Amino acid sequence: MTHARSAAPSATTGGSGGKAAAVTRRGVVPVLAFAGISVAVMQTLLVPVVAGLPALLGTTTSDAAWVVTATLLSGAVATPIMGRLGDLYGKRRLILCSLGAMVAGSLMCAMTSSLLPMIAGRAVQGFAMGAIPLGISIMRDELPPDRLGPAMAFMSSSLGVGGALGMPAAAYVAQHTDWHVLFFGAAGLGLLAMLTVAAVVPESAQRTGGRFDFPGALGLSAGLVALLLAISKGGDWGWSSGLTLGLLAAALLILLLWGLMELRVPQPLVDLRSTARRQVLLTNLASITVGLAFYAATLVLPQLLQLPRSTGYGLGQSMVVAGVCVAPMGIAMMLVSSLSARISEARGPKVSLMAGLVILAVAYLAGMVLMGAVWQVVLTAVLIGVGIGIAYSAMPALILGAVPPSESGAANGLNTLMRSIGTSSSSAVVGVVLAHMSRPLGGADVPSQGGFRVSFLIAAGAALAGLLIASFLPGRRAGVTRTGKAQGEGDA
Repeated sequence: MTHARSAAPSATTGGSGGKAAAVTRRGVVPVLAFAGISVAVMQTLLVPVVAGLPALLGTTTSDAAWVVTATLLSGAVATPIMGRLGDLYGKRRLILCSLGAMVAGSLMCAMTSSLLPMIAGRAVQGFAMGAIPLGISIMRDELPPDRLGPAMAFMSSSLGVGGALGMPAAAYVAQHTDWHVLFFGAAGLGLLAMLTVAAVVPESAQRTGGRFDFPGALGLSAGLVALLLAISKGGDWGWSSGLTLGLLAAALLILLLWGLMELRVPQPLVDLRSTARRQVLLTNLASITVGLAFYAATLVLPQLLQLPRSTGYGLGQSMVVAGVCVAPMGIAMMLVSSLSARISEARGPKVSLMAGLVILAVAYLAGMVLMGAVWQVVLTAVLIGVGIGIAYSAMPALILGAVPPSESGAANGLNTLMRSIGTSSSSAVVGVVLAHMSRPLGGADVPSQGGFRVSFLIAAGAALAGLLIASFLPGRRAGVTRTGKAQGEGDA
């Protein structure tokens, strides 16, 4: 269904109102993409200083890890909840709330050097993660069909683009100024994103009925926190420890009961019947594997570049140079997003997703060999960026091609959550591999070259698993329409 706001420009041909609407609509894509990139920069800004956090905060390594874990947990909880709230009360309004949380959390972190306030600030920052799926949903509501595919592809890749491009900037700031400047910069980016969204992005008239499912939100939050805590902290606590196993069991039980409850609620937080559709379910499962594969590069490549040459395999680069060498991964993601949209338009998003996964698997397998020079690492980063960019860009078309517009915010939020589960799993798995496959250097243990190669092999295996899952997606073309039906596909 085309709502009144979308129809306005076509109804006002040649008048000033139509021109204003067209200008506004043209500005929607870059503004929303900038908001997504700002959120991604916020998420990764601590990567250059993560090793020094215990000293900076006067705490232990294990406790300092909560600064990263807090953002992960709150972001995972926020994405489906903010998506549903956007469907109910307005997507633009909820994007502004998400970015406002980013600004508030950044300022909290910028003004403290203590552990607990820092963890609280990072948890508040995590709520900004809801802006990306909300932005994709706004694009569906506001853009004409001929511009929707490329716009969604670019927005979907913004998370990786911002992360890769923000790393060298954050490394430079951390190396040459006080580390608190990182958070003041994130607050500034968030404020600028809020102002541009408020000035350019219209509020979507597409709403769903009903009330917000508070019990469903609490149940999902509890289950996700238990699951992601076990995944992210299992390496520190021990994978066979009572705490880790207890959290995994609790997560399984809570999420099972939550699912049963959601099936009985008239207006659930997540429509599980929609998510059980083959196209949505398989896309979400593939998203986990892509997230797992993507994060391996961000963990391995900077360390490989920065380890001293005396190890025999390290490339001896500074923190800033390492960030610059990884940045082409984000540039590649940005450049191929339009290519992914063209592949999806010509052959369907299933083909686009599978193509990205093939490139991703090949990139990691090649990366196991291409470790001997800086240019080789840069080439690996570019290939990984191409694969991730094409795969990520195909996912919104697959999701939105199978759900009605009234559920687009929640459906996109759930898909983003699946990516987060993948990246969390990658952090845990690759972290264990690098910790166990290590060697002594200057009184400390550093990852071995074998550990790097095994990590890349795991990432390649995840990409191939995603390829297998994607092969079972509906083979017919699944373009996004205003009614939420995939072209040529029914509800089954």
